[in-house]
Amino acid sequence: MTEKRALLVAGPTASGKSALAIALAERLDGVVINVDSMQVYRELRVLTARPSVAEEAQVPHRLYGVRPAAEPGSAAWWRAEALAAMDAAHAAGVLPILTGGTGMYFAALTQGLADIPDPGPLAREEARSLLARLGPEELHAGLSKVDPATAARLKPADSQRIARAWEVWRGTGIGLAAWQNRRGEPAPWDFFAVQLDPPRDALRAAIATRFDAMLAAGALEEVRALLALNLDPALPAMRAHGVPELSAYLRGETSLEYAGMRTGMVTGQYTKRQATWFRHHRLADLSHTHTINARFDNSTQLSERLTTEILAFLQNPA
Repeated sequence: MTEKRALLVAGPTASGKSALAIALAERLDGVVINVDSMQVYRELRVLTARPSVAEEAQVPHRLYGVRPAAEPGSAAWWRAEALAAMDAAHAAGVLPILTGGTGMYFAALTQGLADIPDPGPLAREEARSLLARLGPEELHAGLSKVDPATAARLKPADSQRIARAWEVWRGTGIGLAAWQNRRGEPAPWDFFAVQLDPPRDALRAAIATRFDAMLAAGALEEVRALLALNLDPALPAMRAHGVPELSAYLRGETSLEYAGMRTGMVTGQYTKRQATWFRHHRLADLSHTHTINARFDNSTQLSERLTTEILAFLQNPA
């Protein structure tokens, strides 16, 4: 066991992770560190449900809105930044509380991350050229022939990940899935994981109210400003839930009502995949876990049992 200890607060979108992380940070003198691949982009506070300015003022927050939408993030980049933030918290005597819904980032932190060599500029240029000429579905079909293990993990429309997989195979001669199976060293920390796993009806109800709230908070203006940057539509930020749907509305291609319906549908599908991932992975089967089978709404739900379990872990991890 290491002396360095941290909390993980994980679960699907709209499960109340941020509220729980803030409540724990207030009670345990912690800093909240982002584990959401979309909340890192500074242009997307509203549509990614990033903590509000008021919430960020309650307790320290790290890795929220730190990257421009024009620069795609990655698990490797996030892991390095998260470990630096965790080490800074430990040095200051503050508890790191990592929260979000990106399972791959949690796995990268707790299990380690493969050290994939740089495929090189020629492989990158080939992947970009093929993607532009063939489109994601045809390139995915090509990937299925040379790297079927990776292709099976990707959706045929996921252009960015397909191009990345192609360049890795082309530049290294080894498929991306094979590289990812070569895990690196796990983070030298002990973790206590809190998993939110609310019923599907609770998530559906929360998602149903989100779109109107986001519109009231300025979602349309946020998307309009994002479109003004003329970014590559394949970038992750351009595919965040609500961005393609509201973009279509702003171009006059659909109604606002339909955009809301589509956003709710894709968000609901995503939460189902998230919940499945967390149930099956249990955050790398950490020895210290606590599951909450309800949506967390406010600090009054913070049970004494959970607080007692965490304090015992922090004071006597062995």
